[in-house]
Amino acid sequence: MVQKKYFSLVCFLLTSFLYACNNKAGNANANNASDLVATGTPVTITHPVKGLMQEAVTLNAVSAFLLKSFVKANANGYLYKVNIHLGQYVQRGEPLFVITTKEAKAIGNTINQLDTTLNFSGNIIIHAPANGYITQLNYHAGDYVLDGEPLAAITDNRSFVFLLDLPYELKPYLPQNQYVNLLLPDGTQLNGTVGAPLPTVDPASQTQSYIIHVNTSKQIPENLIAKLHWIKVQKTNSISLPKAAVLSDEVQSNFWVMKMIDSVTAVKVPIQRGIENNEAVEIITPVFKITDTILLTGNYGLPDTAKVAINNSPLKQ
Repeated sequence: MVQKKYFSLVCFLLTSFLYACNNKAGNANANNASDLVATGTPVTITHPVKGLMQEAVTLNAVSAFLLKSFVKANANGYLYKVNIHLGQYVQRGEPLFVITTKEAKAIGNTINQLDTTLNFSGNIIIHAPANGYITQLNYHAGDYVLDGEPLAAITDNRSFVFLLDLPYELKPYLPQNQYVNLLLPDGTQLNGTVGAPLPTVDPASQTQSYIIHVNTSKQIPENLIAKLHWIKVQKTNSISLPKAAVLSDEVQSNFWVMKMIDSVTAVKVPIQRGIENNEAVEIITPVFKITDTILLTGNYGLPDTAKVAINNSPLKQ
């Protein structure tokens, strides 16, 4: 009988202890849920921006020299000196080669023996016909050359251009891209003017080459790739938002943003998009004010009306 009483007492105490623990856990969960509802989902915000909006594609243009000057031998003989090397930049009138003929060398020795003050060498100096880079060098010192043979090739700086391979479907946007900005790999920017196209289309890529004229004193090598933005659509005074602020359904047929209506409440607002670029999306309807507050992050998965907690100051686009 005594054992039964002790057993009943132990069971009662154990049951009371478990009930108390469960009650505390339930209260803690309820408090956490209440805190979450009270504070809301943490978000960051932004504001619509009014200004210039462009939709453009990035294209490549390659530097090229349309003309090349060939340096030719003007007599038969041996190359006594070669003053240049491949890739060297030369200026018009600079001495490039010295040719010595057998006859001139023989006569020169005879004359020098008769009168040592004459210093006759019989050497023929060939000068650069234009400014540019040496892109071809066919002979070295000591080689025998014939009259009229090409010794070297010089790119003509006056013919320096960029060649743009323009996809044919982008040709209708040519009138608004007469003046372009070229960005070189080293960060240099050049202003260019789009000129006449070459009268042929690449059969594989269906692109047509356009000549871009640039005015620069910078020495730019051939085959350097520059980037430019080819504008398709451009609007002024358009309202835009960062891409992260715009949400959509799975098939991307419906779009919306979450707009703040007070300090803690955000509501779903369907929108109609316009043009877009890598950073922003134009908002056609509704017409937002630049003072409106739109959720930037933390907006994904929110219901049509949601309690939120703003944890930053308004971001600028």
